[in-house]
Amino acid sequence: MIGVVGGSDKAAVARELGCDVVVDRRAEDVVGAVKEATGGRGADVIYDPVGGEAYTQSTKVVAFEGRIVVVGFASGTIPSPALNHALVKNYSILGLHWGLYNTRNPKLVQHCHEQLTDLAARGAILPLVSERVPLDGAAAAVQRVADGVTTGRVAVVPQNGAAV
Repeated sequence: MIGVVGGSDKAAVARELGCDVVVDRRAEDVVGAVKEATGGRGADVIYDPVGGEAYTQSTKVVAFEGRIVVVGFASGTIPSPALNHALVKNYSILGLHWGLYNTRNPKLVQHCHEQLTDLAARGAILPLVSERVPLDGAAAAVQRVADGVTTGRVAVVPQNGAAV
């Protein structure tokens, strides 16, 4: 698994979590590093929550018959895919709007939640929660997320056992 991150702190976390190759997009050439790591073949599946330049890089490193899974636009830039490029390289672009399942197929959301909860309970997956903050620290925590300085999820927790 190849992880592309923004900064040395995030690179260290990605390595700890088991990435075989970690590319710091702030210090390295993402396209060159992924091509080198894959022997020029490219990545079979690319998970892109960023959009913008990250999406453009993804199109340069996706393998023949690969897939780019678009799940968000954290960069603030929504890309316009060149469909001729997808045709020539024979890759798929898949949109995954998780929230839409709440209205289109809520039973699937419940099923997935149950499966993920079971995996977490068994220790098969370990969601990364890097910070737990009290409610009065939520605004500052949201700003850290927006600034891109957090690693993992930031959880807002009730204070003194109060219901949230």
